[in-house]
Amino acid sequence: MQYVRARRLSNAAQRLAEGAADIMSVALDNGYASHEAFSRAFKAQFDHTPEAVRKHGTTKELNMMKPASVPNTASAREAIEPRIEKLGALTVIGLSRRQNLANAQAIPGQWQQFMTRYEEIDNKAETIPVSVTTDMDGEGNFSYLTGVVVSPAGTPPKGLVVQSIPGQTYAVFTHSGHTSEIPKTYAAIWDQWVPQSGKVVSDGPWLEKHLPTFNPRTGLGGIEILIPVM
Repeated sequence: MQYVRARRLSNAAQRLAEGAADIMSVALDNGYASHEAFSRAFKAQFDHTPEAVRKHGTTKELNMMKPASVPNTASAREAIEPRIEKLGALTVIGLSRRQNLANAQAIPGQWQQFMTRYEEIDNKAETIPVSVTTDMDGEGNFSYLTGVVVSPAGTPPKGLVVQSIPGQTYAVFTHSGHTSEIPKTYAAIWDQWVPQSGKVVSDGPWLEKHLPTFNPRTGLGGIEILIPVM
């Protein structure tokens, strides 16, 4: 996610250096909902304001994040050939925490904590847990829910929350390699598939779920990444 954020800002910097007239349009195209959030993230990344980069017309002094070199592995090939799937509304009960890209090591601890509560949840529509990522801001903060799809929702156990996910269209990517290699799949999604697909990544929740064949002891067996598109 840190890589994706830096790539988005680098793409934005390149557009500004090439003379993009509307900074707000650049911000929106790269996932920022306000000029303020975009400018704050841009300044933190490059130590220059968007206005300064547009004025000087160059990225020469910026620490640009270049596209990752993605090995020609099976997981990378699969990542850029998703299926497009429209899913109805989902209801997830789980443990929600505000996380930050700079402290992503806290996420495994959240999963461990959630799994101690898993059996308390009634009406599971699916047995395999999912993660839901929402509300990413320009500072790298985001809401991260570790949970399970339920139907009907009912009342969540104390300390857990209910999250409703609207029906939306997803590009569903399969990462079939080891979990440690999932950044390569995200790099392939962002640098290969998104620019070539003509699809626009929407602001809806991003989902991840393990395939039924996933083995938590080995880290192998496959993970699906669901990216909302329009």
